Amino acid sequence: MNYKLVAIDLDDTLLRTDLTISERTKQAIKASMAQGTLVTFATGRMYRAALPYALDLGLDLPLITYQGALVKYVDGREVYHRPVAKDIAKEIINLVKPTGIHINVYYDDQLYMEEATDWGKKYANTVRVPINLLPLPEGIKEDLTKILLIGDSEKLDEIQTVLAERFQDNINLTKSQSCFLEISHPQATKGNALKGLVESLDLHPEQVIAIGDNLNDLDMLEYAGCGVAIGNAVEEVKRIADMVTKNNDDDGVAEVIEKLILGQ
Repeated sequence: MNYKLVAIDLDDTLLRTDLTISERTKQAIKASMAQGTLVTFATGRMYRAALPYALDLGLDLPLITYQGALVKYVDGREVYHRPVAKDIAKEIINLVKPTGIHINVYYDDQLYMEEATDWGKKYANTVRVPINLLPLPEGIKEDLTKILLIGDSEKLDEIQTVLAERFQDNINLTKSQSCFLEISHPQATKGNALKGLVESLDLHPEQVIAIGDNLNDLDMLEYAGCGVAIGNAVEEVKRIADMVTKNNDDDGVAEVIEKLILGQ
């Protein structure tokens, strides 16, 4: 197959444990782009937290960020923004707050939380963005790009069940890590965003490689002609993948590109 586009998740996929991209992977991506392959990110990260990696690699396609809620070019041109409605966001926060789970909210590509908890500080340090404090939910004055709940995995699973029953078709719920429950617009998924990008480029799913590791990557891998699970992916992702590569610390992304794009 002559693949034309590669969409890559960032954390635990492209990025190593130390949050860097290996030289081998950089060279593989740049070599594939030099021969005409299109490359982009599909990440749950904020746009501003994905941008430095995109600039380092020289990407020029729209970046799929916030699970697909914000798709935006490296130069700042916005393709679209699909936020969570303000009133629904407030309802969700009122339901979640009594559980003690940490809550991040995002708008205008800024990170907000009511209190800089240990969870909140660890998150901000990882994605390298400043913390803004905001009373929740009363401080919310506009629709939110995303809500992120951080805490114990089993507790988050219980909350996910409650929110799914209560809000049904009004939100999208997915786990991006065992301790991260992502809440976004119902159409804000990586798969939907990738589909829109592929169609805008007049390509077909069969010409696409998507690489990821967690539950928020499932619909993207199912959509792509070749869905690749990184070696450290969760079992649900490995089960539906067309291919399983090495893990994120062993150049799994480079291995895929070298094999399927560069023919090495």
